[in-house]
Amino acid sequence: MLVFYKILPAFFLPIGLGIVVLLIGALFRKWVVVWLGVVLLWVLSMPVTGDWLIRQIEGVETRVAVESLGQADAVAVLGGVVEQVPDVPYGEWRDAADRFEAGIEVFQAGKAPLLIFMGAKMPWMPDARPEGEILAERAIRLGIPEEAVRVTGRVGNTADEAEAVREALSEIERPHVILVTSAFHMNRASMLFRNAGIEVQPFPVDFRTRYYNELTLIDFLPSAYGLENSEIAVREMLGTIYYKVVASLRSKE
Repeated sequence: MLVFYKILPAFFLPIGLGIVVLLIGALFRKWVVVWLGVVLLWVLSMPVTGDWLIRQIEGVETRVAVESLGQADAVAVLGGVVEQVPDVPYGEWRDAADRFEAGIEVFQAGKAPLLIFMGAKMPWMPDARPEGEILAERAIRLGIPEEAVRVTGRVGNTADEAEAVREALSEIERPHVILVTSAFHMNRASMLFRNAGIEVQPFPVDFRTRYYNELTLIDFLPSAYGLENSEIAVREMLGTIYYKVVASLRSKE
């Protein structure tokens, strides 16, 4: 099922959708459709398009001050921050390393007594350690008390993470967490955590929106960065719509 969730959306994301349109045009020898695919890929690869889409998803223009956060039962740091490499015990940081650093910062500010990491492990990575174990060890090495650090059971996506955190805090009737994840991922993650019966204080980090650059010709030329932002934004939009539909159907049962 997890593979299904990971593969199916690929055909609706910029790269997959563009390729599908190109193939359909080539198969039926419809040059208008072929050019439509080319234009689609070009537009969605432009940095100006990717930046605009990411801005809509992130929805905020500044990072929340740690001092402004209220007290909570735990700080929950979502996964996806470590790339595991042979002979590198603690892995190497990925783009979302801000999630780990922000979780440490919030905990050290005394905003919650627990720091929770996700036991993320994909089925196609049987030899990899759960990411949460690596992050927990990193946190302890930085001086976080071992008794204050928890790692959830195995999880594969954000919905799993929400349920796992709820289970980790099962002794609390309605737990309150400070949720730390990338800004582009925060809306969907917050929704899933609330659906799991958890009160959420969002602490978005890892912003991708660019605020200080002026538009130039380069912003209208295809780039890997522009395409990546478009892919991320569209994936989040599709994920949010999917889980809203699922929640609506469940409420009618």
